[in-house]
Amino acid sequence: MAVNEIVRMYEDLNRALKKPVEKRSWVMVIDVRRCVGDHACAVSCMAENVCPPGTSYRWVFETEYQNYPKLDRFFMPANCQHCDNPPCLKAANRHKRGAITKRPDGIVVFDYEKLSRSSSAMDAAKKACPYYAIVDDRGDYYTENTPKLEPYETRTFFEYDRKLNRKKTKGTIRKCHFCLHRLESGMIPACVSTCIGRAMYFGDLNDPRSLVSELIRKEKTLRLKEAEGTKPRVYYIGFKDRANISISTPATCQVCHQ
Repeated sequence: MAVNEIVRMYEDLNRALKKPVEKRSWVMVIDVRRCVGDHACAVSCMAENVCPPGTSYRWVFETEYQNYPKLDRFFMPANCQHCDNPPCLKAANRHKRGAITKRPDGIVVFDYEKLSRSSSAMDAAKKACPYYAIVDDRGDYYTENTPKLEPYETRTFFEYDRKLNRKKTKGTIRKCHFCLHRLESGMIPACVSTCIGRAMYFGDLNDPRSLVSELIRKEKTLRLKEAEGTKPRVYYIGFKDRANISISTPATCQVCHQ
């Protein structure tokens, strides 16, 4: 991804924001050829969303196939897939109606207050998600048991158009929200803007002029566990010459890389 591609994504975003929300269709495209495995996307996500220790909305799974001299090692970033048929929504809402909803632009929304009042809804959502995308907020702090909690852990932040702090998310479950607060302020998601390998793209699939629409048209794409009918909104490209990546998932990567 060149600098002009970042500029183009901002142009795409500004064009999308001029449309009603129901006319937008947010998607992410990840090029596995360009991911260098530096985990910058995960770190920026943790900082943006004030995540507690041991949690992140993103992971960069690492995997290896075959042996020298044909060793193929690659990195595969993953996050909430914002499925159009989200298993977590159905599972959680059986226990707590409205705990998880789906926006018309494709973003899957967690209602932290409703979820925190129903442990069964939280457990059901986590078990139903096939992408390991849901994390617990147990209320821990990195600077706990030190002279004071640092401001970067106690500051306010924004998720799903709401102003929050860690006291309001303690005891609930959390996940990627495509940086909705940034999108509606005219900024691309933190992970996309931070990726030093320029491996990630974001935009409006309903816009045929957008960069993500162009990539999906031109490239062979993979969506994780698509056969399960979840209809994920994260598309992977760049695996054309890798015979095994099409059967790789975050679960298979975790077997070797705990």
